[in-house]
Formats: sequence, C-alpha cells, structure tokens
Amino acid sequence: VRGHFGGYALDAIAGLDIALWDMRGKLLGQPVWQLLGGLRHERLPVYVSGLPGATKEERAALGKQWMDRGFSALKFAAVVADEGEIAEIEAIRQEVGPMPKILADLHWRYTALEAIRLIERLCDYDLYLAEAPVAPEDLAGQAQVARSVSTRIGLGEEWRTIHEYLPRLQARCMDVIQPEMAHTGITGFRRICELAQPFHCEVMPHATINIGIAQAASLHVAATAANFVMHEYQHSIFDRNKQYIRSTMDCGAGYFRLPDGPGLGAEPTEEVLSFVLGRG
Repeated sequence: VRGHFGGYALDAIAGLDIALWDMRGKLLGQPVWQLLGGLRHERLPVYVSGLPGATKEERAALGKQWMDRGFSALKFAAVVADEGEIAEIEAIRQEVGPMPKILADLHWRYTALEAIRLIERLCDYDLYLAEAPVAPEDLAGQAQVARSVSTRIGLGEEWRTIHEYLPRLQARCMDVIQPEMAHTGITGFRRICELAQPFHCEVMPHATINIGIAQAASLHVAATAANFVMHEYQHSIFDRNKQYIRSTMDCGAGYFRLPDGPGLGAEPTEEVLSFVLGRG
C-alpha cells in the first residue's frame, strides 16, 4: 500500500485485522466486545434495508409487514423507486403510519442542488436520514447539502480510513457515519467511531455483504461505541447467509443479537469453505 491509503488492498488488510482480533479473543477466552472495553449497548437497534417488490405498493406493503414484526425503521433505495423518490416515500409513509423512521439511500445520484431540493421534499414525509446524496468525491457538495437540509445526512460506507473521514467531519459533511467493517477492519472501525465523537456524529454501520464474519465483527464494535444508534439489517443477505456460519447471531423484533462465545462467535461452515475452495 505504499503511496496511497485506499483500494482493495485495504479490504484485504481489514480481513486480516478481523481475523487477528478473533484469534486474540479465542486465545484469551473472551468475546471481541470485551477486548474492546465492554458493552455499552446490550441490544443493538436496527433498520430494515431493502424492500424487494416490483411496485411501490408492493414495497410499501413489505415495509408494513416488517413494522408489524416489531421493527421501527426502514430504508428504501432510490435506484428501485421507479416512480421517483417522492412517490416512493409517500406510499411507504401512508402504509406504515407516522411513527416508523424512514431512511432514503440516494446512491450518490445527484448534484448538491438537486439533492437539496429532493431531500427537502422528502422531509414533508418526515424523512429520518438521507444517505449518500452526492458523488463520494464531492466533499464541497456533501458539506453544502448537510448545511442546507433539515434532516440527517449519512455518509461513509465506501471509505476505508480515518483519512477519508477526517476532512468530511471537519467540513461538517454529515450527521451520521456509516462505516463498513469489510473496508475498515475492527481496528479502523473503532478509530473511525472514536474520531466522530467530538464532532457529535452518530454511528449507523453499513450492512456487511458477506457470509457473516464481518457482520459479527461490526456488531461487536457497535456494541462498544458510545455514539452507536442503529445498525443496517440487510435481511435478504443476512438471513440467507446464516446457513454458511455457525453462530448465535440473529436479528428479530427490531434488534440484532450479539453472537455468543470467545472471539467473534462466528465460524464459517465446511460447506462454504468447500464452495469457495472449489471455485478456485
């Protein structure tokens, strides 16, 4: 990684970092959260991410089903809002009622001015958070949006180090950071959460898209972070991939359950190892 601090090389280092924390916990007979200083949150609130329906009405109905199962927050994606984000949030709000939190993932689609106009209209439906409104490299645009809207701005799933977070924290580009464990590793994730504290930024970690090892690591660090508020629950990935790990980690009624046992409390099964090795 000489000469730069980004890219997929950092993802590989993140994986090694997670493995070393797991090994240390197992050698000492302690869970990773204990190695990190102990629990601040025994229960980890979540928001439901992803409503896989063909129409806005189907997606809104799915949102209502999740709320009926004890969840209290959900996020819709702009890329699947085929009738536009305003129609999407209107349908969801009408279906779920006034209480649940609604988040919108804008997927870096807009200029700063476009994002400001859109977010203010979404706020008519009590938008809780707008995620990734402008291009990830547009620091000035990120700051402009955050200054101009009346709801939270969330950023960070694509960044890997404190060096990407720091200038944006200093410029007040966001109210919520969304670190991705598979990019940062446990050590980097923890540093990012601590860095955000004096800027009064909340932590809402990104859902890790893998078999569940990085997800377990993300939960361990989130449980120890003073500024943690909610974790993303990507149900279509997490629920499917539970078959590939041995762990008590689970999600239900609005909360993640921390895995039990030393280290991460999550082990890949022989089936997934055979699958991965077979592909090689």
